Amino acid sequence: MSLRSLFEGINIKKFQKHFALFITFLKASTFTFAGGLAIVPAIERDAVEKYQLLTKDEFMEYATLSQTMPGVIALNCATLVGRHAAGFLGMLAAGFGAILPAFSLMVVATVLANMVPQQGPILGAMRGIRAASAALVLSAAFSLGKYNLKSGFAIILMVAAFLLVVAGNIGAPLIVVLSGVTGCIYQRIKRYLDRRRSDAN
Repeated sequence: MSLRSLFEGINIKKFQKHFALFITFLKASTFTFAGGLAIVPAIERDAVEKYQLLTKDEFMEYATLSQTMPGVIALNCATLVGRHAAGFLGMLAAGFGAILPAFSLMVVATVLANMVPQQGPILGAMRGIRAASAALVLSAAFSLGKYNLKSGFAIILMVAAFLLVVAGNIGAPLIVVLSGVTGCIYQRIKRYLDRRRSDAN
């Protein structure tokens, strides 16, 4: 096979999608500290607004799912978004972009851990980064809240879950399971009541 035929066989649009997914998650993982929710606004800005790989509703659905699945949230989101936008190879491109910065930085941090001064400008910089990370987490929580809290039941369940975590000191896995069971029961009751109303009419 000649080099020319090899390049002709490459789908440029697919390659552009794969590259966009890789760059999106590479940038988000590199420049977003605190992880988790903090990474959501950075991904949304590129994946939805800049590259238009998926709609905002689709992204919010995947972002919500990635919070409830076990494992690293950034990688969960990368696999879901990448698979939706560009199939299996898109999933690999997004996943590699998500884990490359963390892996590289951890290797460097491990090597230089004892060489970095614990006082002075470095300490001040880390405090500033932590403060900015809190703002990113709040921003992502607000965005997810606007997407998910569209009914009285959802708001009540959110408040109950928050109180159980803060006051009851209950772990996240149990909260997710209890919320899923509660939502299933609520949906069954709602369908039953709707059916009764339609039969009465």
